[in-house]
Amino acid sequence: MKTVCVFAGSSKGASAAYAEAARALGKEIAKRNLRMVYGGGNIGLMGECATAAFEGGSEVVGVIPERLMPKEVSGKTVGDVRVVKDMHERKAMMNELSDGFICLPGGWGTLEEALEMITW
Repeated sequence: MKTVCVFAGSSKGASAAYAEAARALGKEIAKRNLRMVYGGGNIGLMGECATAAFEGGSEVVGVIPERLMPKEVSGKTVGDVRVVKDMHERKAMMNELSDGFICLPGGWGTLEEALEMITW
């Protein structure tokens, strides 16, 4: 396995433990010399994980639909951010780029993305 996709919430959750776990996962991804694919935002758990992986030396690829740019990107992004037309294109690209998938806490969107990967 060379590339792992991480699905995670765009908020940090109700407990600081979630953000700590997201950062720990990002560090572990870097430690294992894996490339990380994620939802492209720099907020919430996805931003925490991606930033930690990037700072640890991993190549990070974010995939984000045009309409989510204003909501999920606030300031500087990390790695290569690929803007796609819609959610279907996002999931297809994430699937194409990844060898495996990890889910962190999130909402309905995180769950839906994970379930769609299982069905492909």
